[in-house]
Amino acid sequence: MTAITDDYMQAMLKTTKLYTLIILRRASGRSDPGADRIVWEHGRRLLALRRDGLLSIVCPLVKDESDVAGICIFNTDLGETRRVMDDDPTVKAGIFSYEAHVLSGFPGDSLAK
Repeated sequence: MTAITDDYMQAMLKTTKLYTLIILRRASGRSDPGADRIVWEHGRRLLALRRDGLLSIVCPLVKDESDVAGICIFNTDLGETRRVMDDDPTVKAGIFSYEAHVLSGFPGDSLAK
């Protein structure tokens, strides 16, 4: 592993930017008739937000025992991210709920190819 000096750490920390993390959770409406179609449109909307540069990372969770449906990292501030999520069709329909958290990260980070 590469050795990281304190100077390097200080320099890198100065480059961080604030992002908003969304933790999407399954809600009671997830089993309602027609929910799958609304989830499909939710996915279409997330891809549009990604294409438009508002959303950096979209990660649907592989189904497990938890109620977590996925995570997203937005390039928008907390208020704007909440406005976007409050307008999401799955949130409006009670299919998903969400938690929003401000975090810092390094611009340009991405998932491995």
